[in-house]
Amino acid sequence: MASKRALIILAKGAEEIETVVPVDIMRRAGINVTVAGLTGKDPVQCSRDVVICPDTSLEEARKQGPYDVVVLPGGNLGAQNLSESAMVKEVLKEQESRKGLIAAICAGPTVLMAHEIGFGSKITAHPLTKDKMTNVTTATQRTAWRGTARSSPAEGLAPASSLHWPLWKHSAARTWLTK
Repeated sequence: MASKRALIILAKGAEEIETVVPVDIMRRAGINVTVAGLTGKDPVQCSRDVVICPDTSLEEARKQGPYDVVVLPGGNLGAQNLSESAMVKEVLKEQESRKGLIAAICAGPTVLMAHEIGFGSKITAHPLTKDKMTNVTTATQRTAWRGTARSSPAEGLAPASSLHWPLWKHSAARTWLTK
């Protein structure tokens, strides 16, 4: 069985926990994770001044696609930077058109709204982002799942939301990652 592949898009101001925890959990589960820097391969300063070195640039990562899941960490500034990127919009539109999974945590779902992904869906996000969540039904549960989009409202739920991404049927982590 071929290894599943995940793309995490890292922008300046991203929430550290919402980036590192999903990367760690998915790599432990045998998923091939690529952390792509929005503006290149240079180290990225996150919301609490932790610096993360991406594996590659988003431009290069796109050439290696498609991915089974695209992950959008939150962090207000990080989500804003992702929301303003035409390349992120292209990646998300491609993922949506091929019915690939998209996961967003905390402020990450605002990126979906900015790029018109998941309209008509049930999405959960950090309560402070509710005013940005238009054309969707906001949910109050820990994670929301509709079609191929999964969202979670806060960094404390990063482990739970990543453990529920249905990337395969048989794996070392099949107890948590099942369809």
